[in-house]
Amino acid sequence: MRSASSSRLSRSVGVPAALLGVSGLLLAGCGAAPEESGNGAGSGPAEDNSDYKACIVSDQGGFDDRSFNQSSYEGVTAAKDELGIEMAQAESNSPSEFTPNVNQMVQSGCDSIIGVGFLLGNTIKPIAQEQTDIHFIGVDVTDTDFTENVQRIIYDTAEAAFLAGYLAAGTSESGKVATYGGAEIPTVTIFMDGFAAGVEHYNQEKGADVQVLGWDREAKTGSFTGDFENQAAGKTNTTNFINEGADIIMPVAGPVGLGTLDAVVEANNGGASAKVIWVDSDGYETTEQGEVILTSVVKKMGDAVQEVIANDLEGEFSSEPYVGTLENGGVDLAPFHDFDGEVSEEMKSELEAIKQGIIDGSIEVGSEYSPEH
Repeated sequence: MRSASSSRLSRSVGVPAALLGVSGLLLAGCGAAPEESGNGAGSGPAEDNSDYKACIVSDQGGFDDRSFNQSSYEGVTAAKDELGIEMAQAESNSPSEFTPNVNQMVQSGCDSIIGVGFLLGNTIKPIAQEQTDIHFIGVDVTDTDFTENVQRIIYDTAEAAFLAGYLAAGTSESGKVATYGGAEIPTVTIFMDGFAAGVEHYNQEKGADVQVLGWDREAKTGSFTGDFENQAAGKTNTTNFINEGADIIMPVAGPVGLGTLDAVVEANNGGASAKVIWVDSDGYETTEQGEVILTSVVKKMGDAVQEVIANDLEGEFSSEPYVGTLENGGVDLAPFHDFDGEVSEEMKSELEAIKQGIIDGSIEVGSEYSPEH
C-alpha cells in the first residue's frame, strides 16, 4: 500500500492535461463542476496509471440502479478508461454487507475507496480512521465528522428539485403532483423538500393551488417505502397517487422508482396522462421508459467521482467537500426530451429566471437539508 504523502505526488505526470486544467476547481467546495473529458470511453487511456487502484462500494440498490450508484460507478469506469488506472468493485445487496465490502476493498490494495450513498458514511468513518494511507470518498455522505483522508461529494439537490416542483405545478393538468422517498434520510428528503418548495413558489406567483401529495414540507412527514429495493412498493405508491388525482410523480428511491415507471405506463395505457420526474441521473437516458419522463433532477456524480480520482493521482486530494449546486453545474434539470414541445416557451423562460434567482440569492429554496456552500 503506497503512502498518501508520497506515492500520489509522484504520479501526476500520468493525468491527461484536459483533466489537470480543471482538477483544482473541484476541491474548492463551491467551485466549478467537473468538466466533461475530451477522451471518450474505449479510446484507450492517455497514460499508464495501472499502479493506482480505485475501488467502489455500492449502496444496497446495486450498480444497475439507473440512479446514484450507477452514475458513481460510471465515474470510476471512465477514470479507468481515460486515466489507465485499475479498479475493483463490491456490490451491496443490503446494509449488512457494507462493512464486509469496504473491508474487502481495503484488503484488495485500493488507493482510494468510493462509498456510494448516505448510509455508507457510518461504515467509512471507523475504517478510514484506521486506514490512514487510503483515501476514502463518500458520495452523498452528509455527516461532517471525518478524518483528513475522507472527502465528501455532496449536492444541494433542493435547488434543482425546486425547479422540478415549479415545472410540475405549471404543467399538471389535475392540480395535484406527488413525491415519495425510499429510505427516510436527508439525501432523499432534500429532493422532496425542494420539490414542494417549487410548487409553493408556483402557487404564490400564479395564485394557484396545486397540491403536493407524499410530502409535508412544514411537518417533515411524508411517504417512504423504507428501502431502495422494493419496486413493487414503488408501483403501489404511485398507483395510489394516481388514484388520488396526481398526474406528475417524482420518486426519490433509486431502483424503487422503476416501479413508478411501470405504474405510470400502465395507467397511461388505461387512459391516464401521468408523467414522471426522475432523480440523480437523466432517466430518459438510463431507463427503458423515457417516454413518460418529463425531466430529471440530475446530480453529476460520475463527473465528480472521476475528477476526485484525477486529483488524487495529481497529489491534490483534499478533505474539503465538493458541493454540487446550480451555480457550478453540479445539479440541474435534464432536458425535456419527448416533452420538449409540450413545455411552453413561457415556462422555459420562467425556469431559467428562477434558476438565476436561486444562484444570485434573490430566490431562497429554504430547505434545512441543504449543505452549506
